Amino acid sequence: MPDPGLSPALSSLERILRGPTGLGTSGLYPSRREEPPAPSSSSEAPTTAAEPGEAAAGRPIPGLYHHPVAEPDPVLVEEVSRRIKDWAVEEVELFPDEWEGQFDGFSVGRYMVACHPDAPTVDHLMIATRLMVAENAVDDCYCEDHGGSPIGLGGRLLLAHTALDPLYTTADYQPQWAESLHADAPRRAYRSAMEYFVQQSTPSQADRFRHDMARLHLGYLAEAAWAETDHVPEVWEYLAMRQFNNFRPCPTITDTVGGYELPTDLHAQPAMQRVIALAANATTIVNDLYSYTKELKSPGRHLNLPVVIAEREECSERDAYLKAVEVHNDLMHAFEDAAADLAVACPVPNVLRFLHGVAAWVDGNHYWHQTNTFRYSLPDFW
Repeated sequence: MPDPGLSPALSSLERILRGPTGLGTSGLYPSRREEPPAPSSSSEAPTTAAEPGEAAAGRPIPGLYHHPVAEPDPVLVEEVSRRIKDWAVEEVELFPDEWEGQFDGFSVGRYMVACHPDAPTVDHLMIATRLMVAENAVDDCYCEDHGGSPIGLGGRLLLAHTALDPLYTTADYQPQWAESLHADAPRRAYRSAMEYFVQQSTPSQADRFRHDMARLHLGYLAEAAWAETDHVPEVWEYLAMRQFNNFRPCPTITDTVGGYELPTDLHAQPAMQRVIALAANATTIVNDLYSYTKELKSPGRHLNLPVVIAEREECSERDAYLKAVEVHNDLMHAFEDAAADLAVACPVPNVLRFLHGVAAWVDGNHYWHQTNTFRYSLPDFW
C-alpha cells in the first residue's frame, strides 16, 4: 500500500518508479539488451536536441516499462534513409522543399531498422518504410499539421483508401478514379507504397493490411468527430479510439517484412488478435507520452491520454501524465503475458517468429521515440 504520509502525487510517482511486477518473457525477445537501469533523478541534465536525421541517446520516460534494444546498424540505416528519400522526392513528390528538414528529422530509416531486426534484405525493410511514410503523409496532410482538418475528412480518407483497396467500377469511370490517385501527395504515397507491398506479400497478407488500415481510418474519423463537436471523451472512450487510431498496421506486417507468412487461420485466432491489439495500444500510448510537450505547443487542443485523464478525472497535468505512464505499463504487461501464453499454447515456428517480430516492433518503436530528440522532449514532471 502507498505510504499514507505521502501526497497522492508522490505516491503515484513512487508506485511507477518501482517498476514492473509481472512475469518476464525474455525468451521471446532475443534482440533486447538487459533490463533498463533505474530511472535517473530529476537533476539529470536534459538531452540536447539532435540535428535532423541524427540519433541522440535521449532520456527514457522515468518509470516507463520498456526494453532497450541494440543500436541499429548505421550502414543499414543510411541505405534505407537514402532510398526512402529518393522515393519520396522522385517517385511520389511527397513534400515541398520547405518540409525537407521535417522529413529528415523524422528519421524513418533508423525507426524501421530498429523495429524490424529480422528483415532479410533492404528491400524487405523498404516495404515497411514506404508504408510508414505514406501513413504519416495521410495523417499530416489530412488530419494534422500540414493542412489537416476534421471537416470533410471522411471523404478524403475514403478516396485515399481506394489507393490501398482498389475501386472496381465501369470502363467509363475507371480512368477518372485512376487519375485521382495522383491528385495529392497522400494518395500518391499510398498508391506507390501499396504497389511495392503487394509485390512481396501474399494476397492474405495484403488483405490483412487493408483491414488494419480501415481500422486506422475509422479511428481518425472518431477523433475528427470529437474535434468538430469539441468533445473530450471519457478515458475508456479515448482508449477505445486509440485501439483503432494506432500503430497496428505496422506490427501486423512483421511477417511480410521478415520474408515469411503467418497463415490466415493462425493470425485470425482470438489469442493472436489480442496480442497484436495490446502491442499496438501500448506503442500508441508511448507516442502520446513522448509527443505530449510537442502537442501542447501546437495550436488548438490535441487529445492525448494525459490530456483526457486530466480533464475527465480532474487532476493536475503531472498526475495525469503519471497515470498515463501506469496505463502504458499495464498494457505492456498484458501484452507480454498474452504473448507468453500464446507461445506456450501454440508453439508453431511461424507463430513464435511472429511474436518475436511484434515484440521487436514494440521495442524499436520505444527506441525511436526516446532517441528522436529532434521531435520530442519530456515534460518537467520529475
